Amino acid sequence: MTTIRKPHLDSLAIGLLVLCCAFWGFQQILIKSTVAEIPPLWQASLRMGGATLLLLLWCQARGVSLFTRDHTLKGGLLAGLLFAGEFAFIYLGLQYTSASRLTVFLYTSPFVVALLLPRVVPSETLKRMQWIGLVIAFCAVAIAFSEGFLHSSPVAGQWRGDAMGLAAGIFWGLTTLTIRSTRLSDASAEKTLFYQVGVTALVMPLLSLALGETWSLDYSAQAWTSLGLQTAVGAFASYLTWMWLLRHYPATQMASFTFLTPVFALVFGVALLGEALTLQLTLALVGVAAGIVLVNRRG
Repeated sequence: MTTIRKPHLDSLAIGLLVLCCAFWGFQQILIKSTVAEIPPLWQASLRMGGATLLLLLWCQARGVSLFTRDHTLKGGLLAGLLFAGEFAFIYLGLQYTSASRLTVFLYTSPFVVALLLPRVVPSETLKRMQWIGLVIAFCAVAIAFSEGFLHSSPVAGQWRGDAMGLAAGIFWGLTTLTIRSTRLSDASAEKTLFYQVGVTALVMPLLSLALGETWSLDYSAQAWTSLGLQTAVGAFASYLTWMWLLRHYPATQMASFTFLTPVFALVFGVALLGEALTLQLTLALVGVAAGIVLVNRRG
C-alpha cells in the first residue's frame, strides 16, 4: 500500500520531533551517568536487545506482521548494519576524543541527508534559504561545543575519534537515505525499526567481546533505571516515533530538528547537574531555533 506523505511538517510532527529530541538530549546524560558502571558497548547491547523484545511484544499485541515477505529484507539489513555502525563509531570514537568534539562531527548527518536524498527522492530537495537555515543550525551547535576545539584532548590519537564521529554522522545520514529510498519507505514503522534494533542487538555483543568488555547483570538500581529508560523510551518508543515520522514527512525537514538534541543535552546539564548557563548555550538555542524555522518555512 502506498504511503501518504505530507509535503510539510504539521503541528503533530513538530511536537513529536521536539519531544524525541528532548529525550535524546536527556538520554546523553543517562548514558554518561551509567557508562562508569556498565561498559558502553555492553550497555548498547542490553539497550538494543531490550528494545527488540519490547518491539516484538508490541507487534504481537497490535497484530503487526514483521516476517511477511515484502521485498524489504535487502534494504532492511542494510539499514540495520548502518544503524549498528553509527553506534559502534560513536562509542569507539569516545575513547579517542571528547564528547563535545564528537557531537559536532556527528551532527553533520543532516547535510548527508540533504545532499544525497534529493538524488533519489526529488521532492526532498532543499531551497537556498533552507540550506542557509541548515548551516545556521549546525554553526550554532558548533558554537555550543566550541570548547572541545579550543582545548586539546589529553587522549592520544584525537583525530581517530574525530574521524569516527564523522563516520557515525555519515552512517546516520545513510540510514535515513536507505529508509527513504528502498522498499522500507512503504514498510510499517515497526518493521523498519525491527531491522535496525534487531541487527544492532546481534552486532553490539560481538564488538563488546572483541574489545574485552566485562559482562555482568549485577548493577545498581540507578544503573538499571537509566538503562530501562534508555531502552523503553529511547530505543523503543522514540525510535518507533521517528520511523513513523520518516514514513509520512520529508526527511530533510525532519533532519533539521536533530540539532536540538545536543542543545537539549546542555540545557538538561544546566537544569539537572547545576552546570553554568553560558552565552554560548544561549546563542546555540537561538541559532538552532532560527535554523529550524528557515528550513521548515513555506514558500
